Amino acid sequence: MHKTQDCPLCGCPAIPLIQTGPSSYAHCPICKGISMDQDQLLGPKEEWDFYLGHNNDVHDPRYQNFVRPLVDLIESRQNPSHKGLDFGAGSGPVISHMLQERGYSMYLYDPFFHPDLSVLEAQYRFIVACEVIEHFHTPKTAFCQLLGLLEPRGTLYCRTTLIPVHIGFDRWHYKNDATHVFFYHEETIAWIAKNILFCDYTIIDRNLMFFSRS
Repeated sequence: MHKTQDCPLCGCPAIPLIQTGPSSYAHCPICKGISMDQDQLLGPKEEWDFYLGHNNDVHDPRYQNFVRPLVDLIESRQNPSHKGLDFGAGSGPVISHMLQERGYSMYLYDPFFHPDLSVLEAQYRFIVACEVIEHFHTPKTAFCQLLGLLEPRGTLYCRTTLIPVHIGFDRWHYKNDATHVFFYHEETIAWIAKNILFCDYTIIDRNLMFFSRS
């Protein structure tokens, strides 16, 4: 029997989805996000062990090509004099590496691999969260934190894969990563822009998006 839980983004009671695999999920009728059952979220040690299995080499051409559209987007909109934060940088902060090669000043934060809390005491003209926001256990808290880290005219750049419209959620490969726990619809992005970040937003190719406070 499915257990009712509140959406961790907007707080609305979420509707359980039919479980077809080892994890169970619920769909929010308000923000349209899909969240993993809170009882099934990995603990910090389990997450740490999972991430250690990633081989993210900043010099790997395949890894660089994967993030290049996001790097190019940032370069097209931000001046190298703008201070940037790589939030959730991971073990291989390839975006920061590529932007630093282009003359940008980048700061790193990751709760596992770059846990320097001092970088969270500043504000940044732009923040990049690449393949990060789907890992948020408490997305409302995380986006409120990101808002506090942005300068008044700052921009938050994200990469994630939005909930598909042409295949069922049960057949969607992106959910099969055990650390992917919250998924976003286009309407979810709009809800975040309106209710948390208080800004405009743009979605590109259903996997890149930015929230602009300027």
